[in-house]
Amino acid sequence: MKIFLDTANLDEIRKAAETGIIDGVTTNPSLVAKEGRDFRDLIKEICDIVQRPVSAEVISTETEGMIREAMELSGISEHIVVKIPMTREGIRAIKELSGKGVKTNCTLIFNPLQALAAAKAGATYVSPFVGRLDDIGHDGMLLVKTIVEIFRNYNFSTQIIVASARHPLHVLQAALSGAHIVTVPYKIFDQFFNHPLTDIGLERFLKDWEKLHV
Repeated sequence: MKIFLDTANLDEIRKAAETGIIDGVTTNPSLVAKEGRDFRDLIKEICDIVQRPVSAEVISTETEGMIREAMELSGISEHIVVKIPMTREGIRAIKELSGKGVKTNCTLIFNPLQALAAAKAGATYVSPFVGRLDDIGHDGMLLVKTIVEIFRNYNFSTQIIVASARHPLHVLQAALSGAHIVTVPYKIFDQFFNHPLTDIGLERFLKDWEKLHV
């Protein structure tokens, strides 16, 4: 399973990239707004750091505007994936953009038929939002499992990005479900490396080694 970082913060991206296990980055208008930077410059810098897929979202709500923005965004870097919202207008845009060879990420997916529609339109990725479903009492990971099954049934090439992860358990569940990718904020990514028993074990090993060299 690939791991994307869900952030627009350059410091977080650099630290995560240094581990060598980050496969891409996802951003959205909210994350970009937090950085207080020119949008195009920021996205270009992120692409230069990771050299892998970077999702950048359109803000238009009509098909023609989405397509126009998408073409502009795709010109920033070969690594750009254009995020398009899951709406009727968005699906029309994805269909046309896929014909032009523009990579797309259909975002804000909350049911399997939305994912199916996006895949049929030629989306490169679909992003089901598991955390937001959990927040309202639904099972977000059940949605992911259902999409995985549908895509396998029909051999869709569209990849599934598990989005809106709230905790490391979502990452584990995403891996067990067979999802292609999970995108996580830096806080969750940092938790991959931490466990109290690891810390205790390392401390004991080092103390035992010191006894041998006193």
